[in-house]
Amino acid sequence: MDIESELHKQNPWWEGKFKEKSIKREIYLKEIFQNIKSKEIIFLTGLRRIGKTTILKQVIGELLIKVNPSDVLFINMDSFSLLEFSIHQLIEEYRKLHKKSVSDFFYLFLDEITSKDNFEQELKSLYDNENIKIICSSSIATLMRDKKALLTGRTKTIEVMPLTFQEFLQFKEAKISRADKSKLESYFKDYLKLGGIPYYVLTEDRTYLNELVESIIYKDIIAHYKITGERAVKELFVLLCQRVGKPMSYNKLAKILKISVDSVKRYVGYFEQAYLFYVVERYSKSANEKVTSPKKIYIGDVGIKNLITEFKDLGASYENLVFLKIKDKKPEYYLESSVEIDFITKEWIIEAKYNQELNEKQSKIFNSIKLKKKIVAGGYEFFMGNREK
Repeated sequence: MDIESELHKQNPWWEGKFKEKSIKREIYLKEIFQNIKSKEIIFLTGLRRIGKTTILKQVIGELLIKVNPSDVLFINMDSFSLLEFSIHQLIEEYRKLHKKSVSDFFYLFLDEITSKDNFEQELKSLYDNENIKIICSSSIATLMRDKKALLTGRTKTIEVMPLTFQEFLQFKEAKISRADKSKLESYFKDYLKLGGIPYYVLTEDRTYLNELVESIIYKDIIAHYKITGERAVKELFVLLCQRVGKPMSYNKLAKILKISVDSVKRYVGYFEQAYLFYVVERYSKSANEKVTSPKKIYIGDVGIKNLITEFKDLGASYENLVFLKIKDKKPEYYLESSVEIDFITKEWIIEAKYNQELNEKQSKIFNSIKLKKKIVAGGYEFFMGNREK
């Protein structure tokens, strides 16, 4: 296939054939449009199939109300027929197609940018020398972090998270008044079980979720990092799913898997880079204690955890959802006299108790901590507010 026909295929709006009918994720559209006039390159990152491409298309849909369709160029960098061409070559082809001069402004959308070698040099050159607004997506954070040194001061990163509870209700077309508590509780139970991968929420197709997990583990981890110990990676993934919300020791995991502690740490790091897991440290003023204390692990989406562990530990799933909601606040866990409180941030102390109360020891420590905001999250109510940035 030649470049011209592939670009036309990927940009149907040039011929007036574009209707974006997906459910809008207003949280991200708002943030992108707040930054659309700045020079910075916008990077959408997050778990594979969390909806980054759809959000790019939604942004295009909004732009087409105001701008000429030929001023929007979308390129899927993963596209097999475009792999041999550089971003610059594709832009040149686009300019020829639309008779654009080098000084003409346009919007450039690059989906899965990290599948292109040397993308960072190309982006830097485009940023420094061209009159373009660039919006990119990527599912692998490590490449972004490794390469962004070249792009320092030139980027705005937005991590796309699983659906919030309010988005989940929207995707389920649930018309509920806030007063209808039993209906909200029922939908929240579904949310605890299904998580927030958009297509899975719409279809509840376990085969799809299974393929997604395989895709992340094989493409983003085993193939990407050229790992030969495939079995250990898959077994570690299952072990981490089973340990969501619990303190974990790298040494213990290494013994179970019969691999080195360094390998466990490295693999957990790879899972983090693919947005599959997040590692939370213990709160401590001592750097040494922070480093040597067990970590806690949370998964990027509770639906994936439930696929592996079945829908058993509701408390762990609930705690995980609380973590995902407050992740931007960089929470740590709090441990004193062998009593644990789930999350502490600069301003908040939060204990996740799904339909439970604090026990006496927890209550004593919880009340002794001098912070402005103290929250015991116990049900769907914690998720009914806006996502805080």
